[in-house]
Amino acid sequence: MNAFIEYFKNIQNYNGVIGYIHSCPELIECVQQVGFLPLLESGIRGYSAESLMAEECRFTQFEDGTWEWPLWQWKGSVVREGDCVYGKFFAGKAGFISREWWPDFCNWRRSQNPMPEENSIEDVILAILRVHGSMIARELRAACDLTGKNMRSKFDNYVSRMQMATYIVTEDFVYPTDKHGQKYGFGWSLLTTPERLLGKEACRCDRTPEESYQRMVKHLSQLLPNASEKQINKILK
Repeated sequence: MNAFIEYFKNIQNYNGVIGYIHSCPELIECVQQVGFLPLLESGIRGYSAESLMAEECRFTQFEDGTWEWPLWQWKGSVVREGDCVYGKFFAGKAGFISREWWPDFCNWRRSQNPMPEENSIEDVILAILRVHGSMIARELRAACDLTGKNMRSKFDNYVSRMQMATYIVTEDFVYPTDKHGQKYGFGWSLLTTPERLLGKEACRCDRTPEESYQRMVKHLSQLLPNASEKQINKILK
């Protein structure tokens, strides 16, 4: 039951080759147990979903150029079935947050990042998402009329900042298909608001933002006893 938590507490005793996760259900269980889980390298040794993958579940590239990466392929299932959210939450890097911890995380981050000003680009992005419910990034960018030269990177930066501020999350991943109907590529993020994905109540918290922050710090300090205060602050701030 607490295998993942015990792993993180004793991370200094492991050399990084031990993998606990062999399946998508195990990844879902891990997210629920630890609450906050970066997808890839986080700056804290061993603290990522990638680090927990069993050897057979890690990225593999074949001689013909094709590849297999179970962790990447499981992301959508974790969000759909794991009662959690996914987005660029950790210093601009992607990861999962369980529903249990989302209210505190949302409470803290939004206190540091107020709602976008009316008629700002961020406000327009949110307004369009609320009307459509969810959209893949390129469709949302087109709907915002941000299709000119160099606008893709600017739009991506807006969305990333709004994910860090907890106003946008990833609902799922959409994959193109080839002429045989087979999915390929890394997929496109299907973006939405956390209110639509989890409900408005999941984005409310009875604690003050500072109380939420201290609660999360305590949790991560217990989960990652060898992480420095600076490293934990980077995850949360």
